[in-house]
Amino acid sequence: MSDKTLTRMDLSEAVFREVGLSRNESAQLVESVLAHMSDALASGDSVKISSFGTFSVRAKSARVGRNPKTGEEVPIHPRHVLTFRPSHLMRDRVAEGNKR
Repeated sequence: MSDKTLTRMDLSEAVFREVGLSRNESAQLVESVLAHMSDALASGDSVKISSFGTFSVRAKSARVGRNPKTGEEVPIHPRHVLTFRPSHLMRDRVAEGNKR
């Protein structure tokens, strides 16, 4: 496995090279796509990207947790969490990468 992380700058650079927009326009495009995705998730909608996967927000109910150091019971309040479910194509592609 690689320790490399794909960043916003990497994405905008890829758009610059492959699409031919200016660097500034490429960065704005990437920011716009990420903003639309964030807004949809913040409002509780799912974001489905074909051949990639689905981002969705899930409600978790309240429960009692335990502090592992002290053993003390602590209430965990209800909250919303972001989940990602990869598509079958993405799962297969990642599995192929493991065989190298």
